[in-house]
Amino acid sequence: MPVREWFWTAYLVATHTPGLSAKQLQRQLGCSYKTAWYMLHRLRRAMVNEARSKLQGTGEADETFIGGPVEGLHGRGVTASEIKTLVLGAVEVLRWRDEKGRSRERAGRLRLTPAPQADEQRIGQFLAENVEAGTTIKTDGWRGYSKTALSPYRHEPAPGQLALHIHRAFGNLKTWLLGTHHGVDPKYLAHYLDE
Repeated sequence: MPVREWFWTAYLVATHTPGLSAKQLQRQLGCSYKTAWYMLHRLRRAMVNEARSKLQGTGEADETFIGGPVEGLHGRGVTASEIKTLVLGAVEVLRWRDEKGRSRERAGRLRLTPAPQADEQRIGQFLAENVEAGTTIKTDGWRGYSKTALSPYRHEPAPGQLALHIHRAFGNLKTWLLGTHHGVDPKYLAHYLDE
């Protein structure tokens, strides 16, 4: 592809609010689907800043499943299915006071990664790679968020309570994957999570 087409693709990716699928790019450039898919995946990989700083301050951590329904399996049993992928997530929670002195908060930076299971070891590794030590982390009380996994952090377990910001991020992720991409093959999910 000519350099001009790469710049055009980068512009479309950066300005198309809901994201850009390979099918949409194929129509825009008049190229093959395979070429559009290749270009988008190269851009997704280039978007990740390997030197980005870790999340800090206050945050929420949780996990979710991405993929279609699994017949006969429920709850955490769906991880055995090839069409479901477990995703670990952490989000910064930014707090401030508005002009009337009311306390406000919103989601900040987000980190997502696929994982084979949500055990103590993988959760600990995910947090160590993405969250600064000393950060306050709110979780849902799942046993994977053990004292060992969370030892470098201040932990606020909130069993049964909704972690609003990470759940909103998961909801937006699922809507984007289904609405823009009409589903994603599990082997490529990590690239979409980076985007």
